[in-house]
Amino acid sequence: MKILRLIYLSVAVLGAFYLFSHFLKGNGQGLSAEESAWGLGAGIFLAALLYGLELTFQKISPKILLFSLIGLLVGFGAAQTIFNITEPFFPNETSLLLLWHWAMVMIGGYFGLIVGLKTGTEGFPLSFFSKNENAGLSCKILDTSVIIDGRIADLCETGFLEGTFIIPHFILNELQHIADSSDSMKRARGRRGLDVLNRIQKMSELDIRIVEDDFPAIKEVDDKIVALAKQMNYKVITNDLNLNKVAEFQGVKVLNINELSNALKPVVLPGETMKVFILKEGKESGQGIAYLDDGTMIVVDDARRWIGKNVEVIVTSVLQTTAGRMIFTRLKDEHEREELRVAR
Repeated sequence: MKILRLIYLSVAVLGAFYLFSHFLKGNGQGLSAEESAWGLGAGIFLAALLYGLELTFQKISPKILLFSLIGLLVGFGAAQTIFNITEPFFPNETSLLLLWHWAMVMIGGYFGLIVGLKTGTEGFPLSFFSKNENAGLSCKILDTSVIIDGRIADLCETGFLEGTFIIPHFILNELQHIADSSDSMKRARGRRGLDVLNRIQKMSELDIRIVEDDFPAIKEVDDKIVALAKQMNYKVITNDLNLNKVAEFQGVKVLNINELSNALKPVVLPGETMKVFILKEGKESGQGIAYLDDGTMIVVDDARRWIGKNVEVIVTSVLQTTAGRMIFTRLKDEHEREELRVAR
């Protein structure tokens, strides 16, 4: 892409130099150093103008040659139409008319090429054709944490998530950087993330798009995700609590995998009985700790002596926090003895 851009801008410089010089001298012969400098300056100015305008469209992701060619032809056609309309305003000004024609062709072709590249890569932007401002919300950005976590792949297989999944190129770079880390734990996490992406990409019912949008002025990956989601009106799928808060503060829709997991956990009410395995000692004196299959922590009072054994417990209270859920219980036998003592 950089080579094509360089070639295109070089042609623009040379063409503008020739035409501007021809406009100054009429026949392009015998140019002085000053006139040549003016011609070269005009070419450089046109190239800088085109490149500067391109930078305002940072979400462009060139990939598909067919759409870029169609966009280029449409751009040339639009430029020619504008030229035909404005041609009567240049009576008897052949050189100026030629310069204006060249500028229209270069600018129209360049913007047609940009639009073609964007359309070929990301499809027609729904928000452009729809009056619904939330049309872009069918697209969801996957952040690094949720990719490495891996549960997103299982969730996709259930069919509960639909729409388009956006994978920014800077996310791939971060995963690759983690996978190449000298730390064995980080390296394993990075490779797991890449495996999860490959697994998702093979799901035929999903639309996975890798975009090269970037924000060079922003260093942190999480900030880039929020900036992209805000710019394109996308949702963000994550399990990072900090990213969740920052994104919501800036008005970005967030789907948190951890919140979904907590919402799907079985409801436990005080007074219910369950059978658990006391795994370790709790923080308070005499407490025992057990876990449900979904990872929910169960605190059992006076169960220290039952570590390594299965016991029946009765739920006394449930504490829901942003980090998860904790269930407080007491031994069933102890509860029954307490009830009997109170009754007596």
